[in-house]
Amino acid sequence: MIKVLIVDDSALIRKILSDILNEDEEIQVIAVASNGKDALEKIVLFKPDVVTLDMEMPVMDGIETLKNIVAKYNIPVLMISSLTTEGAEYTIRALEEGAVDFIPKPKNIFGLGGSAERKKIIDKVKIASRSNRRRLYKKIDISEPVKKKFDFDILSGSSYNNIVAIGTSTGGPRALQEIIPKIPYNINATIVIVQHMPPNFTKSLADRLNSLSQVLVKEGEEGEKLKRGYCYIAPGDYHLLVGKRGDDLFIKLNQSPPILGLRPAVDPMMESVANIEHKKKVGIILTGMGSDGTLGLKKVKEKKGFIIAQDEKSSVVFGMPRAAINIGIVDKILPLESIADEIINQVGVL
Repeated sequence: MIKVLIVDDSALIRKILSDILNEDEEIQVIAVASNGKDALEKIVLFKPDVVTLDMEMPVMDGIETLKNIVAKYNIPVLMISSLTTEGAEYTIRALEEGAVDFIPKPKNIFGLGGSAERKKIIDKVKIASRSNRRRLYKKIDISEPVKKKFDFDILSGSSYNNIVAIGTSTGGPRALQEIIPKIPYNINATIVIVQHMPPNFTKSLADRLNSLSQVLVKEGEEGEKLKRGYCYIAPGDYHLLVGKRGDDLFIKLNQSPPILGLRPAVDPMMESVANIEHKKKVGIILTGMGSDGTLGLKKVKEKKGFIIAQDEKSSVVFGMPRAAINIGIVDKILPLESIADEIINQVGVL
C-alpha cells in the first residue's frame, strides 16, 4: 500500500485529491496538511511514502517545505502546480530542488476529477513511490546563469555534420541540467529534445536551461531552421518532427493524436531524425517511465545512428532507458554525468 500525505491550503483540493487517490486499491491517503509547517509535523507522525505538495501556502510555502523534506526525509514529492507562467517557473525550480514530478492544477479545479486526469494523478503517485530516491536527492551543481560568449546570428548559415536527439520524461529536467550546460557553443551539431511536459512548462524549462548553457536553448517553433549550437525543446502539447528543405533542416510541429497518451512524444521525433540523410545521428534516451522513444530509436539505429541510454543507477525512473536497452539497440549505457562528454566525443566541435 502506498501511503500518501496531501499538503494544500485549499480544503476543496485536499478533498478532491483524497477522493481520487483513495479510489485506487494500491493507494491510501493517510493524512492531509494545510501548510508546510503542518506537513513536516505530519511526516514525522505518519511516515508517508509520497507527499503531494502545493506551491503557494501560508506559514511555509511549497519550495521551503520541499527543501526541508529533501534535507531531512527520504520521501518523493509531487508538486501541485498552477498552469500559469509563474507557476511553471516555480515548478522548474522545485524540480531542481528535488521534486520527482508535478501535477498541473487546471484553472477549473473540478477538471482534476476527469477520468483522464484521475488516471494521470494515480499513475504519477505510483511512479513517484518507485523512484530512485537516492538519485533524486543527489545534489546537482546548478551553475550561475551564463552570459553567452558568442554571437549566435553568425551560426545561422553555418554547416554542421550531426543531429543529437534526446528523449526524456520523469526526472528529465534535472537530467538535462546535467547535460546541456556542459555542451560547448561550438558543438558540431544541432540538438532537439522531447521532454514530456505541458505548455508553459516547456518554455520555462528552455529559458532556465538557456540561462545556464553555452549553447542557445529555446522552444522549437513551426518552420524554424535548425542551426548549429542551438538546442530546441518540443513545446508542450505539440509533437516535434525534423524535416528537410533543400540543404536545411527545419522543425515541423503538429497536434496529431497523443502516442502512448503523450504529446509531445519521443518516438515521432526520433523517427523523423532517422529519416534525415547526410547527417550523423546520435539518439539519447534518459530517465522516464514507460517505453516512449524505443521504436524511434530503433529506426535511428537502423540508419546507422549511435544510441546512448542513461544507466539505471543515475536514472530517477529507469523505464524508458530499460525499454531501449532490452531490444538490443543501445551502443553505450552511461551514467548521467558521462553523457555530455560522450556527445562531444561523438560529434566533435568546430
